[in-house]
Amino acid sequence: MTDGPIFDPKGLMREAFLIEGIKAPECRSIFLDWALGVPSDRDMQKEVGRLLIHYASLAQTDHPMLETLRAAQVAPPVPRRRGGRGGRFA
Repeated sequence: MTDGPIFDPKGLMREAFLIEGIKAPECRSIFLDWALGVPSDRDMQKEVGRLLIHYASLAQTDHPMLETLRAAQVAPPVPRRRGGRGGRFA
């Protein structure tokens, strides 16, 4: 089930781009709702890339949803051990 487009099956992103005066917190909430609907066998980075390709030409470059999508493509930092007894003794 990894072929076929999933990029916006519910139209959430399309609606977000149509809302006048939408702010970053609302965009993050809409993005989270969209992300929870993406099947686990899909590559999230590719799906976000599809959204960016599709909507980047249709919206203003400073639209908060585009900023949210760009932020979603940044790889999270690698988790490190923060301490505790196990960190002090090898």
